[in-house]
Amino acid sequence: MTYAQSGRSPTSRRSFVRGLGAAGAILPALGALPRWGFAEDRAATYANANIDWKQFAGQTISLSGAIHPWSNAITPLLPEFTRLTGINVTIDFQLETTFLGALPIKLARGSATPDVFMFTTYGQGISGGWLEPLNGYYSNRSLTDLSWYDESDLLKTARAFPLWSDGERYAIPITSEAMTMFINGDALATKNLPVPQTFEELLVTAKALKSSEMSGIAMRAQASGNSSPPAMGFLFSYGGAMIKDNKAVFASPEAIAAVEMYGRLLSQAGPGGVGSYEWYHVLDDFLQGRTAVAIDSSNFATDISNPARSRVAKQAQFAVFPHVPGRAPVPFMSHWQACINSKSRNKRAAFLFLLWATSKPTSLQTAAAGLATTRVSAWSSEGFKKAFGPQAAEAALTNLQNADVDRAKAILFHPQSRPILDAFMIGVNEVVNGEKSAKDAMTGAAAQANAAIRG
Repeated sequence: MTYAQSGRSPTSRRSFVRGLGAAGAILPALGALPRWGFAEDRAATYANANIDWKQFAGQTISLSGAIHPWSNAITPLLPEFTRLTGINVTIDFQLETTFLGALPIKLARGSATPDVFMFTTYGQGISGGWLEPLNGYYSNRSLTDLSWYDESDLLKTARAFPLWSDGERYAIPITSEAMTMFINGDALATKNLPVPQTFEELLVTAKALKSSEMSGIAMRAQASGNSSPPAMGFLFSYGGAMIKDNKAVFASPEAIAAVEMYGRLLSQAGPGGVGSYEWYHVLDDFLQGRTAVAIDSSNFATDISNPARSRVAKQAQFAVFPHVPGRAPVPFMSHWQACINSKSRNKRAAFLFLLWATSKPTSLQTAAAGLATTRVSAWSSEGFKKAFGPQAAEAALTNLQNADVDRAKAILFHPQSRPILDAFMIGVNEVVNGEKSAKDAMTGAAAQANAAIRG
């Protein structure tokens, strides 16, 4: 599932493509690789690992994924990986929808490439035999130095997220994100309003801030599973679940109440045409000052706080997810994960790459570029706080801590996650557009999802 995307092409490509060319990257030669400071210190850090980094020198692995903050952050570091290991990396990062549409087709055909890829539909990938089991690689002492890798430094959600029901791991988390509330502080100040904490307060605030120039709130509402993360946070926070005992349960009273509130917010205080909104519409509206409040991925903070991209960089505020009185907020969370192709001819080299990419020293570098990594040490680093913003980092970490990993995994890891999520968001869209009541829409959506589960 894809929740933390900035969606833009990497703006730093011009400065590092020459080095990437040496690493076999699929990019035009546009510029020169910058000289990275403290390279010797980092080399010494990797050398402390009881790993023969050169054991697969001369091999080439292919890396595929979405254009995303992770791909933006890891790409300029690939020449360092090649110098360390002698492994070349070719890259193919595409627009998210293009990538997510094409990858399952390629894997289902038994393609040996890409060797490593960003992935979301875990249940489909595992049941289809597309993903390489990884526990054996972690226990292979010639590949992994667990004391150096230090899994205790991973966020609790990152440690729990990749575990399948049988204890096997088929993926390695590469980013962390949770649904977070963004607020235009100037808009809030004009009405002398406090930051809303409950959903009812959010509705009152959003309606008060709505004007002819600015919507009160913007959130995803497109009739597609990709738009589901904010709405699922509402559902979880009202006490509902998406899947229970292998059944879609979003026709429950809790789920109906959550979707009713979601529909009220967007129909009464949302922008025109909000029924077609995906994450990039939400982000763009907030960046341009066209909405007072937005709820979406915490990883949008780097764009929102960037004056070169955002008109509201100075007045933007970041807050915890709303809650129902008497209940704690339960925002939807996720970790983008990376997997190894079960048909890959370079599996051990691919695993070495993932180990390097998610290690402490590499994570410190990607965090300094504003990436919300999976490591506590990176989240607490000054480089990350400066790039991401201290308030945004605090809000994102709080939302991650409030999230329910099991409820998120129940839907994300389900073999039929895509049709279930599509059915859910078709129902949400019908409520937002005023076509059906929340009860009727969610009853029909759950029936459609359960039909897909039964096959």
